[in-house]
Amino acid sequence: MEYNFREIEKKWQKRWVDDKTYQVTEDDSKQKFYVLNMFPYPSGAGLHVGHPLGYIASDIYARYKRLQGFNVLNPMGYDAYGLPAEQYAIQTGQHPAITTDANIKRYKEQLDNIGFSFDWNREIRTCDPEYYHWTQWAFQKMFNSYYCNDTQQARPIEELEKAFALYGNEGLNAACSEEIRFTADEWNAKNEKEKQEILMNYRIAYLGETMVNWCAELGTVLANDEVVDGVSERGGFPVVQKKMRQWCLRVSAYAQRLLDGLDTIDWTDSLKETQKNWIGRSEGAEVQFKVKDSDIEFTIFTTRADTMFGVTFMVLAPESELVAQLTTPEQKAEVNAYLDRTKKRTERERIADRSVTGVFSGSYAINPFTGEAVPVWISDYVLAGYGTGAIMAVPAHDSRDYAFAKHFGLEIRPLVEGCDVSEESFDAKEGIVCNSPRPDATPYCDLSLNGLTIKEAIETTKKYVKEHNLGRVKVNYRLRDAIFSRQRYWGEPFPVYYKDGMPYMIDEASLPLELPEVAKFLPTETGEPPLGHATRWAWDTANKCVVENEKIDNATIFPLELNTMPGFAGSSAYYLRYMDPRNHQALVGPKTDRYWKNVDLYVGGTEHATGHLIYSRFWNKFLHDLGVSTVEEPFQKLVNQGMIQGRSNFVYRIKDTNTFVSLNLKDQYDVTPIHVDVNIVSNDILDLEAFKAWRPEYATAEFILEDGKYICGWAVEKMSKSMFNVVNPDMIVEKYGADTLRMYEMFLGPVEQSKPWDTNGIDGVHRFLKKFWSLFYSRTDEYLVKEEPATKDELKSLHKLIKKVTGDIEQFSYNTSVSAFMICVNELSTLKCNKKEVLEQFIILLTPFAPHICEELWHTLGHDTSVCDAVWPAYNEEYLKEDTVNYTISFNGKARFNMEFAADESSEAIQATVLADERSQKWIEGKTPKKIIVVPKKIVNVVV
Repeated sequence: MEYNFREIEKKWQKRWVDDKTYQVTEDDSKQKFYVLNMFPYPSGAGLHVGHPLGYIASDIYARYKRLQGFNVLNPMGYDAYGLPAEQYAIQTGQHPAITTDANIKRYKEQLDNIGFSFDWNREIRTCDPEYYHWTQWAFQKMFNSYYCNDTQQARPIEELEKAFALYGNEGLNAACSEEIRFTADEWNAKNEKEKQEILMNYRIAYLGETMVNWCAELGTVLANDEVVDGVSERGGFPVVQKKMRQWCLRVSAYAQRLLDGLDTIDWTDSLKETQKNWIGRSEGAEVQFKVKDSDIEFTIFTTRADTMFGVTFMVLAPESELVAQLTTPEQKAEVNAYLDRTKKRTERERIADRSVTGVFSGSYAINPFTGEAVPVWISDYVLAGYGTGAIMAVPAHDSRDYAFAKHFGLEIRPLVEGCDVSEESFDAKEGIVCNSPRPDATPYCDLSLNGLTIKEAIETTKKYVKEHNLGRVKVNYRLRDAIFSRQRYWGEPFPVYYKDGMPYMIDEASLPLELPEVAKFLPTETGEPPLGHATRWAWDTANKCVVENEKIDNATIFPLELNTMPGFAGSSAYYLRYMDPRNHQALVGPKTDRYWKNVDLYVGGTEHATGHLIYSRFWNKFLHDLGVSTVEEPFQKLVNQGMIQGRSNFVYRIKDTNTFVSLNLKDQYDVTPIHVDVNIVSNDILDLEAFKAWRPEYATAEFILEDGKYICGWAVEKMSKSMFNVVNPDMIVEKYGADTLRMYEMFLGPVEQSKPWDTNGIDGVHRFLKKFWSLFYSRTDEYLVKEEPATKDELKSLHKLIKKVTGDIEQFSYNTSVSAFMICVNELSTLKCNKKEVLEQFIILLTPFAPHICEELWHTLGHDTSVCDAVWPAYNEEYLKEDTVNYTISFNGKARFNMEFAADESSEAIQATVLADERSQKWIEGKTPKKIIVVPKKIVNVVV
């Protein structure tokens, strides 16, 4: 019987659906295991072969854990909000929901063709009101919470209101946007709006003035990772830095918990390090500087207050409010021109770019340790969000300050004995302090650090700053609060209305607040977001419903928020919703959450290291504070799959002709290389007729061939439509089958590494599956499987495989598992093995990789339940023991020949046999050996 993969795969895909094979429910009798993929954005292009890599890797592990007896949750859904569908709506007028729905249908069809064990009963879409109900609910909870630094958790905002009425905010230790002070009497005297403005300073979800990446062409704010080289990633439109009133999430309040949590999870060291750097914890001091000839004072944050004696200039971030205050009239034009230039650069670009730019403000600040007046400059290497947006520059001991000082001719004053700063700054982590103060300077304060070690100087300075009220010791974090507003249509609506210019939440019982219909998907003529086109977008507080805008009276009917939530809103807690997707009363029921707890294995790309993985960890910690999420960390183990790159093909056209010359003949002509569709190339050989039909201009193409074939050139590049190297998995499935695709993607290399797609090796994987099939059926359709006991060699081959594949799956070394399957099939074929005892176990081992063929063969063995519910085999070391051992026989340390001995042969017997062998006589040369060394199971060395 022939291996008819098309028929087999369609049969089992339908059967799995009909039998609900992959539907899972909570089962207290089984240990749970939660496998999750980072869910996809359903783009119009559909899947290419790179997309399923992580899905296949996680599916193998999910199936493996199920075979081990675990109750496995393996859900899938769609991150359905996004710019592409909205841009398409702007261009065509088609509603993004229609586009998204069509794209999802295409995605699901492609995913189903590959045979994943997803529980589609739990499918979620972030654009579904039933889903974003809980995104809106979480936002409301954040709005109605503040972060208590003493208890290190989110608390109800009502606690603050009660405390303010009794004590003001004296003694309050809460995360806030700015430090303010007021008494209970002052609080009680304020009106409603004034109280709301104060509470906004503490809310976890708050409205705040913040610098954003503004893209006028797209009409929206963009995240840092959506901006490349000053333009939008999508469309390439100019992006500028702009201050706007935006919704923000106080992620920074959770900075220390986000750091501490990294010690409790199984992530790679490199990924943890990326998150640590992004959070950016540093301990130091805030110090006050006075502006010369002015009443203005400003605060700087420094991790090295001991270097204050080396400060020779100050630098302000371009966005700092101090820029306007400290810029003198003479410098105003030059400063304004500089500010215009820096608006076009994102913070991420400014951090990465080491080029030196800046402008003098015209003002000077007084160093509180030396009394010197130092110039205040403005430069984009200082960021507004870190510390205070102002730094003291110590060029002798900081590389960026050094480059700046060199560029603008500013003083460089060394503070460590014997250090050389003629060519570069000196990393002052150890050494003896000098010039603190300088020997020739009149002491300005009673602090001297000269002669101390660096470590002693740091502690002495911190103490001095605190005791002399020059500032305060502080821990700082680079982590910013998340900007949570987008000026787009296609996103979650905010459940917010405005009364007297202040935001209020609609009733929780009225959620979800659904996205309204609009006439246009562009911003309004007055610059409002697209929701400004909605004619029915007002909140009736009396009847608790959405009504027409014309009814707004600002008494009981108020305008609703016009911004929508960003892309990461829907992906920040989706793993919890998968646990309980049809619960209408809660994001996740307490009992269900206690069963599934958190994700045991999360698989996705490294590009989410500083976006999604920070936001979802923050979101989960907040829900943990509320008692909604049992476990504080959402993803226990994380595996980053590599990227499958494209393998492009080229044809070579002779210039000014329509003649194409084959690869190895091209150097004889003046040619232009042209990308060609890889789908009309097989093993680098071009299908000539398909090429002629590919594009009209090639219909009359002529070819110069080698050995009757046209051989294409190739290169590894990013998989993209413009390079014609996108390989559609549907084509692979149609030609070779889903099981071949699954195994081949794993065979390409380690899961975590990026590798090029190359169909040249796919035939070998397909041949393996046919060879495996031939252990069960002959070419004449004879069923070969026998109920006879397996031989010792057959069991040895099988148990080697069990041990290898079990270890490989645990380590995600799937590529070596595929090799092991091939080796074992070859061994079994050589042994002419067709024993049910062996083949049954082999099927179970192969099932996670190639489920369709295994399900078919499992049933041919007489089983009437799914192979998914079989039991993963355990290897037996007894079968792996060798009967004989091959020894290397050496004379005076030089290997001369090899001999086989029984594995349990005694050392004495081995020595006697070696000396009796006629080959030994040649090397002994009639002498008596001084000694014979037997290294068990390895080597015999005869010393002559």
